[in-house]
Amino acid sequence: MADIDIRIKGCAGRITLNRPEALNALSYDMCLAIEAALERWRNDDTVALVVIDAAGDRAFCAGGDIQDMYAAGMAGDYGYGRRFWADEYRLNAKIAEYPKPYVALMQGFTMGGGVGISCHGSHRIVGDSSRIAMPECGIGLVPDVGGSLLLARAPGHLGEFLGLTADRMGPGDAIHAGFADHYLPEADWPSLIARLQQTGDVGLVAAAVRSAPDSPLAAQQAAIDTLFAADTLRDIWRGLPGDAGVLGGSARKAIARNAPLSMAVTVQMLHNLRAGRRNVRAALAQEYRFTARSMELGDFIEGIRASIIDKDRSPRWRHGSPDAVPDADVEAMLAPLGEDELKLEGEQP
Repeated sequence: MADIDIRIKGCAGRITLNRPEALNALSYDMCLAIEAALERWRNDDTVALVVIDAAGDRAFCAGGDIQDMYAAGMAGDYGYGRRFWADEYRLNAKIAEYPKPYVALMQGFTMGGGVGISCHGSHRIVGDSSRIAMPECGIGLVPDVGGSLLLARAPGHLGEFLGLTADRMGPGDAIHAGFADHYLPEADWPSLIARLQQTGDVGLVAAAVRSAPDSPLAAQQAAIDTLFAADTLRDIWRGLPGDAGVLGGSARKAIARNAPLSMAVTVQMLHNLRAGRRNVRAALAQEYRFTARSMELGDFIEGIRASIIDKDRSPRWRHGSPDAVPDADVEAMLAPLGEDELKLEGEQP
């Protein structure tokens, strides 16, 4: 497949995303190909570990390829998106639970679907160009691909801040927030990959990495915790100051652009995960309840229209402001799906 290069090199199962002109956006076929490779390598004794990287220097993977989902949704076919999300989430769970080391090297933009195929790995490496984010609320979705779990595990209320504002994390921020483990200058990545392929020894990762750059988010942690501690989006919004020169003001400006329903559900999802089972399967099941409904009952189609199709950046959200989302609407988007609930294979180890 031209869009992705899957092979065995020495002791390593190798996956390279190969759509640099599209910022390595993850297509449905690419998703299925990665899953098939992981299944082949699971019990292959010649494969000691998996290494995933991407071509080009602008992005590891800037998200999922959602053009086809938009077209299907506009035609009234909501089943295509549900199938895509169910299959993608199955892959995310397999990566998080994979029995062999899974090394991800994330240059440039790593967003949305890119987070799902990298940040659940056992060894997550960032470099100076890395910019990691969960921008789904800006297109009428919620942080998914298991991203809600990463946000729920982030220190303090950093998860609410990142999920609602879509703030981009540099390498130090990504490590502080728990989206990455290690920093290594990108010039050193080829030699590390070569040694991993030659030896199959994942211990070489820890031996190669350098001290991480400072994290601006860590320096702002106390302020973020104060501003984003409320239980609902409505209360968070009402507590944010309007001054553009302070953290709360810049956050307020970012939040004002995003889909109110998506943000309100995001806050509730994080609270649910922290109060219950804080694992990838619980996160994915909850995310799927929203995404399965997002075309018909949410803002997904309008969000894609405004950001990708017409590019007018003027979405007409279902709710007029972040403090105008009724609790009942949040509950409806997260209600059980009955026979249509997300089904993942096996039991978590």
